[in-house]
Amino acid sequence: MPDFSYDIVIIGSGPAGATTARLAAEQGLNVLLVDKKQELGAPVQCSGAISRHAMEEVGVEPVDEFIHEAIYGFAIYNEKGEKKTIDYRQLAPEKYGPEQGKTPLGYVVDRRRFDRRLMTLAEREGVETWLKAEAKGYEVLPDGTCEVTIHHFNEVKKVKAKVVVGADGLQSIVGKWAGLRTQIRLTELASCLQFVVDKVETEGLLEIITGHEWAPGGYAWVFPKGYGYAEIGLGVVPTFTKNNAQQQVDYFMKSSFFKERFKDARILEVQGGGVPLAAPLKIQYADNMILVGDAARHVNPITGGGLHTALSGGKIAADFLAQTIKNGNDFSAKIMKGYQDNWLEQLGNKMWKLYDVKTEIFKTEDIPERDRLLYGTMSDYFSPNSEYKKI
Repeated sequence: MPDFSYDIVIIGSGPAGATTARLAAEQGLNVLLVDKKQELGAPVQCSGAISRHAMEEVGVEPVDEFIHEAIYGFAIYNEKGEKKTIDYRQLAPEKYGPEQGKTPLGYVVDRRRFDRRLMTLAEREGVETWLKAEAKGYEVLPDGTCEVTIHHFNEVKKVKAKVVVGADGLQSIVGKWAGLRTQIRLTELASCLQFVVDKVETEGLLEIITGHEWAPGGYAWVFPKGYGYAEIGLGVVPTFTKNNAQQQVDYFMKSSFFKERFKDARILEVQGGGVPLAAPLKIQYADNMILVGDAARHVNPITGGGLHTALSGGKIAADFLAQTIKNGNDFSAKIMKGYQDNWLEQLGNKMWKLYDVKTEIFKTEDIPERDRLLYGTMSDYFSPNSEYKKI
């Protein structure tokens, strides 16, 4: 018999997992949150940009503990350095700005501290958390619940739950337990590298640089980091270039139209990893199981941004699970499909549409035309009237 029993066991305590846990606990569910890491938010593979609306939607207050810098808009550049600026301090000066009574559009956050804050908020709602706890498998039981095997501090524990939530990131192991196809194609995985630097000025904008010459298959960026620091990085898709990400960043910093701006940059930290630019999983559920966040590929397929969609997806998952359990429904795949249906209605259909747009752009063999399409799409994506605001 299992040693422990919960309504939900969540594997992975990143933004999606911690948000699902907290909001489910707020609705009265008994939740266990486990993670194989001993340090949250590490290694850093994310620029840390997130909208203020995304945090407000799930009840996370922006506090100095994890905020690096406030963001007020965007500057999108083409390969030649021509740019479109979308600065909300100018578009809606009565609402956006650093002055008292006004708000930022978003923030660049410290991922380690942000993830720790999300877990803290979950624990304060009564979520039980286990770190250095590696989930090894799950089994559906005859009574309609499931059993999860977890190695916690060298001890094997059997945990009974109504539902297991896979929030364990790209190429989810939890999903593979149920036979879900969580693998990703090389053509849809960007290799990303960014430097945290000193002596590069920023102006409260997220700067996006398009163009095959600078970031084949992806884009480059310059983000404010706070305290006079900046993030300079890019993502490349290996099938579009023979250069690795490090070579491409070096070329961008030394040869692009930003080279004078970067000439005195001092590198303080190097961060990187793989970021999916892929479609969401077609099936994100199984008997007694759902996937959230990166595990379900709830990642913007053109920008690679996943923080906003992780929080929003966590809320959708928590609301669905709370309602399902309170209604006394079973936990078969047929019932769990309701989660994916809700997600598609609220976020996923727009994400699939954006994926189709991205696919058409990068199918274009003519590089100047591809550059033009990407610049136009990025400019429209970040505009105030974009249909993709929530993703």
